[in-house]
Parts: sequence; C-alpha cells; structure tokens
Amino acid sequence: MDNKARMRYFYEHVVSNHLLDEVPAFIARDCVVRSGETLITVGVDGMIRHLAEVRRTYPDYKMTVTRQFEDGDFVISEFVMEGTHAGEWLGIKPTNKKLTFTGVDVDRVAYGKIIEHGGAVNTFDTLFAEQIIRPS
Repeated sequence: MDNKARMRYFYEHVVSNHLLDEVPAFIARDCVVRSGETLITVGVDGMIRHLAEVRRTYPDYKMTVTRQFEDGDFVISEFVMEGTHAGEWLGIKPTNKKLTFTGVDVDRVAYGKIIEHGGAVNTFDTLFAEQIIRPS
C-alpha cells in the first residue's frame, strides 16, 4: 500500500473499528503531535490513549476520508467523523445526539508509519448547529 492508502486504511478501518491492537503498525514509536510550532511526543501509547478517549465520548464514531493529497512524505486527509455524543467532553454533558464533524489530518509518514500528526476538527460548526453551544 502507498502512504495515502495506508492512511485511509488507518482512519477508516483501524480507527473506525477501534482496533487498538493494530495501532503500532501505523504509528511510529516516537510519533509526535504538532500543535502550531510545538511538537509533543506521544508515541504509540499516547495515540492509543487518545483514540480510547475519543471512543469514550463517541462510542460508535467512524471516520470516512473524503479527499487526500500527498506531497513528499506528507499525507493530508480530509474526513467526515460521525458519532453519538455519549460521553462528557470539555465540560459538555452528553447529548446522545448523532453528530457529524468535518476535519483535516496532516500526517508525515516514514516507512509506512505516522511520525508526525496534526490537523483540526471543525467542532464549532456542528456544536453550534446542534445548539449544544449557544452565543451568550
């Protein structure tokens, strides 16, 4: 599989089906998460914890990659994430609503594994449209 196909498989199959035992095949031991110019080392264990936390909030979430772009060792994946808001997140109590978010993941890949991960999910649009957050 090329890098784009591996990232699609990771998000649509491994992440969507919560196959945490397969994560080490896609995440480098010393993987970092990019937040602006800051790099945070998370490794395999940190990525597994992150995926478990997302699953606690959205126990049925799935990701669908809608478009991908590749430039050198970077793979950019636009996606749609759907899941039922069944767990508290950032102080927002569960609504049990089925929510849909859009987002972009930017992954730097070496030897078939993510060595640097970043991106964003458009949470505001969905939470506002579903009246989970409101202007004061």
